[in-house]
Amino acid sequence: MNPTADYELTVVIPVYNEQESLPDLFNALENYHRRASITTCFLFVNDCSTDGSFGLIREWCLRQNGFFYISLEHRSGFTGSIKAGLEKVTSPLTGFIDADLRTSPDDFELLLARRNDVALVCGIRDHSHDNFFTHMNVILFSKIRRMITHDDIVDTTCPLKLGKTHILKMLPWFSGMHCFLPALVKLTGHGVATVEVRYQKRMKGKSKHCFIRSAVSGFCDLLVFMWMRKRYVEPAIAESNLIQR
Repeated sequence: MNPTADYELTVVIPVYNEQESLPDLFNALENYHRRASITTCFLFVNDCSTDGSFGLIREWCLRQNGFFYISLEHRSGFTGSIKAGLEKVTSPLTGFIDADLRTSPDDFELLLARRNDVALVCGIRDHSHDNFFTHMNVILFSKIRRMITHDDIVDTTCPLKLGKTHILKMLPWFSGMHCFLPALVKLTGHGVATVEVRYQKRMKGKSKHCFIRSAVSGFCDLLVFMWMRKRYVEPAIAESNLIQR
């Protein structure tokens, strides 16, 4: 039996070469584990790390209750790691957080406060302490994306998210799709809410973000979403003699 079924929330954590950040991450997750308002477990997804990340993850999970891991056979990227983890989740709720600790697991409590109102709750970060170039890029991409998706979410790249597992599993997952989760959830007729969360500079390890690569892939992802929205169908049943037992 999948052990995540014993919990109300499973937090999926993609990991790629975060050896330096993992000890602090483990401590932060363990502290939240003890204080969480609902039963919570954590699922690490090792995306073919080439440093010592996987060894640390496996050692930690084997000696801690409520901590689990999977290790991917091929490098799958951030969205692929999320999808791989989500496929293994059987708890009613699924959360997502980065391994770099720029957002705090304690803020899942803020998201949980809205869990009964909508299908997806997204964290919103304050980017004012980022450098000017990064801050302007975030603003520009957000405006362009909102003009096309009409999801009214100002920070879809925030890694801190919480959603109903069965709805997240039925979404069409493609590379880069994590930035379009709110738009896709709304496309299926479900509600989305946002909550302000804490955000800090990376303390350890190196960022995997590349602006040029992100800009190109983000533009391509927008085209995919536009095609998907145009082709999406949601038939409405007018009458049926099916009897639900």
